Amino acid sequence: MNKFSTILGIFLVLFTVSCEGPAGPPGFDGFDGQDGLNGQDGIQGQVVEVDGVNFDYDVDGNIYTSLITFEDVTDFEVFEADAVLVYLLDGTVDLEGGSTADAWSQIPQSFFLPEGTIQYVMAHTFVDVELFIDGNFDLSALDTSFTDNQSFRLVFVPSVFANSSKMDTSNIGNVMSSLGINEGQVRKIDIN
Repeated sequence: MNKFSTILGIFLVLFTVSCEGPAGPPGFDGFDGQDGLNGQDGIQGQVVEVDGVNFDYDVDGNIYTSLITFEDVTDFEVFEADAVLVYLLDGTVDLEGGSTADAWSQIPQSFFLPEGTIQYVMAHTFVDVELFIDGNFDLSALDTSFTDNQSFRLVFVPSVFANSSKMDTSNIGNVMSSLGINEGQVRKIDIN
């Protein structure tokens, strides 16, 4: 039994020593990437403010339309499953201390006029967003304050983030906060 233990010990020592060897060459360094933002693994949306939007009147449809192509306003890659939120500038509000802030309303947005009701609505693809002004009366004489030189904010929300988040989209401030975007990061484009 003593010889068996000695032989077994020699084999264990040889086996253990044979597993050791010189270190191999170092591997290649990986590519530098963005660190995750707010735990979202680098997935972040973008906010683009588009000023100078003018609507064209379609007589046959009694509707105003304007098309914004994403390629013209951003280099952010938009996928079919991504969410595109659109907000209309309603004006400014006075804050304490004498400063002002922009007031944004999510589309669809309705306005009740003496002639009837109009509504800003939209439809988007992964290449563009088409904005409409629809109404329940003859829109040919609609005041240009509704159709000319309008400002919109387009918020591109990646589908992975939109599906995993319970953000309140009715308030652009909440959306921007959820995406980790501050006012200084809003890209501003004038298409006039």
